[in-house]
Amino acid sequence: MATPYDFPSDLLAGQEELHQVRAELSALLKRLPWSVVPLDGFNDDNGWRKVERPASPGWTEDEQAEVEKLRRREHELAVFVSGHRFWSEMAGADRIDARTKLKHAHRTPEAT
Repeated sequence: MATPYDFPSDLLAGQEELHQVRAELSALLKRLPWSVVPLDGFNDDNGWRKVERPASPGWTEDEQAEVEKLRRREHELAVFVSGHRFWSEMAGADRIDARTKLKHAHRTPEAT
């Protein structure tokens, strides 16, 4: 049976926001051109696999600012969650188990 943890509400909220920020950042990076600065496209078939990239117009200043904002927030939340006082109440394997459970606490349990 899984060990239940009584996570503080601020820790749960921080972890949930961290998930959301990471998802938003990932989606944004997938939409943006492959290069931050304008670059010509290229084909390289000399390596172990062929790599092809179209020309990149680069990112706009607004896109760069949005990525930086999300990365900064992701870092703040990661520091908050990993350094939360809750973790000082645990040691060793319990801390690892609790951290794993927190990462998945936002998921609803499946119906049995």
